Amino acid sequence: MTSSTQDRVKIFDTTLRDGEQSPGATMTHAEKLEIAGLLDEMGVDIIEAGFPIASEGDFQAVSEIAKNAVNSSICGLARANITDIDRCWEAVKHSAQPRIHTFIGTSPLHRAIPNLSMDEMAERIEQTVTHARNLCPDVQWSPMDATRTEHDYLCRVIEIAIKCGATTINIPDTVGYTAPRESADLIAMLIEKVPGADTVTFATHCHNDLGMATANALAAVEAGARQIECTINGLGERAGNTALEEVVMAMKVRNDILPYATRIDATKIMNISRRVSSVSGFAVQPNKAIVGKNAFAHESGIHQDGMLKNAETFEIMRPSDIGLSETSLVMGKHSGRAALRAKLADLGYDLGDNQLKDVFVRFKALADRKKEIYDDDLVALMQDSSAEAANEHLKVKFLRVICGTEAPQSADLTLTVDGKDEQVTATGDGPVDATFNAVKAIFPHDARLQLYQVHAVTEGTDAQATVSVRMEEDGKIVTGQSADTDTVVASAKAYVAALNRLIVRRTKSHSDKKEINYKDVS
Repeated sequence: MTSSTQDRVKIFDTTLRDGEQSPGATMTHAEKLEIAGLLDEMGVDIIEAGFPIASEGDFQAVSEIAKNAVNSSICGLARANITDIDRCWEAVKHSAQPRIHTFIGTSPLHRAIPNLSMDEMAERIEQTVTHARNLCPDVQWSPMDATRTEHDYLCRVIEIAIKCGATTINIPDTVGYTAPRESADLIAMLIEKVPGADTVTFATHCHNDLGMATANALAAVEAGARQIECTINGLGERAGNTALEEVVMAMKVRNDILPYATRIDATKIMNISRRVSSVSGFAVQPNKAIVGKNAFAHESGIHQDGMLKNAETFEIMRPSDIGLSETSLVMGKHSGRAALRAKLADLGYDLGDNQLKDVFVRFKALADRKKEIYDDDLVALMQDSSAEAANEHLKVKFLRVICGTEAPQSADLTLTVDGKDEQVTATGDGPVDATFNAVKAIFPHDARLQLYQVHAVTEGTDAQATVSVRMEEDGKIVTGQSADTDTVVASAKAYVAALNRLIVRRTKSHSDKKEINYKDVS
């Protein structure tokens, strides 16, 4: 349980399960495998790879992640019934370190959903945890909405789960209701009162509805929890989850008052943050702690002067601590493939020859339009390349817009649809609206645009724009992102990327024989 003289805190990452529950954050099979590989390489102790019974796609993803994992334990989620648990085991059993995570809502509000009495729920917990333990040596059990469960009953059901073989007891603050002092007091009370508490690991799972997820998780650790459930970038439904990068760096930077160790290689944080942002379609806010664009930026004259004299005056950690390159302008139109490969490797991208060939063409095209290529430009280029590779059904081939105060605002668009080019001219209230109308004319759909955001990647009038689009159709929410020095082109590509994801979701819904609603779990 210790690393040198410090208690070790296990990092349980649920980006691929709880994080993916964010509306529109659904990842493709290949993206899930990629993110799992990065988490495994980063040193995450347990990866919650998905909810195997939710769909055939989820089952296949968890199974393949379990087969490929090298260092991490692979966990699947299961509700408190035999069918869920059996399906979960079938998926995770391929892992060298499998874990079943089963849960049931124990608060009065959640007990009312299945209409179970306290005794009936206790009996179900006994049956399901015992069944899971008979299948798998590592069983995690969660009383969902634990922070709003009566303390006497919470102690009772946790004792049952421990007696039935649970090895980890997770205490979820499912709706982000608790505060740091309560979080610590609850863990301390359970460790003190529940028989057998000293034989298991207590975990904390905090949501960020009141902006206290990281504080609540760290308070729980100080009280005796030795596992933190978290996600990259704090991704998750509603206001999200505890952010992995925040708890890891808090324990690293403030090790004087948080004397705990983790296995995480912090220098890999920035790369995986960028990748999760790209595949999920959720941009990281500029002032986000640790990984935000402004996390290491200093504009105040006093701050800049202090930084020039001694970086420690206004920085408590170095950009390199999280894998952020401290150099900025090194690439241009005369840079060759070897230089590009080396620079991308510094940014965390390891490319094969074919990938490099494609990216190099894009890089040269960007360099022709933009004199100075910054690190953020290259990251945006890589994200856009990944999005393009995933666009199997629709692809923007040609776009020309006419706009201005007097000219008709129109878009002349050629869209490749399943390999066939189709052209149309459409008008709208501005060039972006005209472009979206043109796409809809070629590819009719009923999806509603929920979000349209534009962010400048770097400074200057020639800066690339990263556009994020979120769309909803029949309850399905998808996102798309793209970057280009032309904001309208980036908008068209992002819109099309979202539609491609929508097509995948439609196909998935038809092909999956069973798909359940698992919102608001844990």
